[in-house]
Amino acid sequence: MKHHGHGPGDGHGHGGGGGGGGDHQERKRSLEASGLATGHSDGLEPVVPLDLSRIHTFSEMLHAYARTSFGARTLGEAADVLVEMVRDPECLVVGTFSGAMTVAKMGLVICDMIDHGMLDAIVSTGALMAHGFVEAAGYEHFKYREGMDDVELYEKGYNRVYDTLEPEVNLDKAETIVAEVLGALPPGSTTCSHQINRRLGEYLDTHFPADQRGVLRSAYQREVPVFVPAFTDSELGLDVALHNRRLALAGKEPLRYDPYQDLETYTAKFAAAKKIGIFTIGGGVPRNWAQQIGPYMDLIEKRVGTGGGFVRFHYGVRICPEPAHWGGLSGCPYSEGISWGKFVPPAEGGRYAEVLSDATLVWPLLIKGVLERLGQKA
Repeated sequence: MKHHGHGPGDGHGHGGGGGGGGDHQERKRSLEASGLATGHSDGLEPVVPLDLSRIHTFSEMLHAYARTSFGARTLGEAADVLVEMVRDPECLVVGTFSGAMTVAKMGLVICDMIDHGMLDAIVSTGALMAHGFVEAAGYEHFKYREGMDDVELYEKGYNRVYDTLEPEVNLDKAETIVAEVLGALPPGSTTCSHQINRRLGEYLDTHFPADQRGVLRSAYQREVPVFVPAFTDSELGLDVALHNRRLALAGKEPLRYDPYQDLETYTAKFAAAKKIGIFTIGGGVPRNWAQQIGPYMDLIEKRVGTGGGFVRFHYGVRICPEPAHWGGLSGCPYSEGISWGKFVPPAEGGRYAEVLSDATLVWPLLIKGVLERLGQKA
């Protein structure tokens, strides 16, 4: 009968069987004599088992993740890069956000990043800001019940976003606020997305209880501009279009919308920084619009001759489930961006981390742990 336990003489137990340590040292000397690499011989960092008994905080979990493998390691390394990026006094950080993150109830994570000084500007989809505005105004989203019919949802006035419902009445109520805010602008005046978002944030700040948080409200309080490059592709953009139609019916000149005001305001802010960093959830237009500052400044210098310069991102952290081989912009890795003149190569000091995961799973954990590490509370 074979004995599978640890007993005297097996070299694995803590008692008896002396010589286990000596055998180990002998094997180590034998490997070194053979000329085979040991990992340490090449300066490699060993991976370490995840010991939950020694982990008591989110920060400790992320530290431990960084010494494991696969997705956990990428998240742990993302925490290291984000901490360095936020702590760097010379670095301005832009956060880019896409996907249905506010419908998914991740909006307060963005608020925490703003309120704790982790972001100096935001670039977002219009839908993300529209649903976040609904939430900040006190209206609710609801769980989609499996098996509900989409035709019936339409007839009842429910808009489905994956597994969550946005009642149409929410958007109707939000539009009345947008109309009031836009009504303060003189007909025929020119505006842009970050100016409209600032006015909406100001409205939230002056009309709702202090503890009723929201992305645009936090951005207004901290003077963080919120840019929406594809503004007309959103409920907020449609609300502006409706306002202009009402102005036209009243015989008044409509508002003019100039997206280049956004571009030049963003460019001036980040081109003047000594270092810049980017934190990205998802991809798409927000990410690419924010990243184009390097090529834009290059083109100004080459084709205009004055006002340009050399601008590259020194830091980057991205959370997105899309891999590069699907061919979409959301899966574009930072290494590809280097070829476009958007990022400082790692060999020259650039630090980047990319996490291929659902943001709703890992983003809150990342920010909670980083805030702990920074000595702040969310």
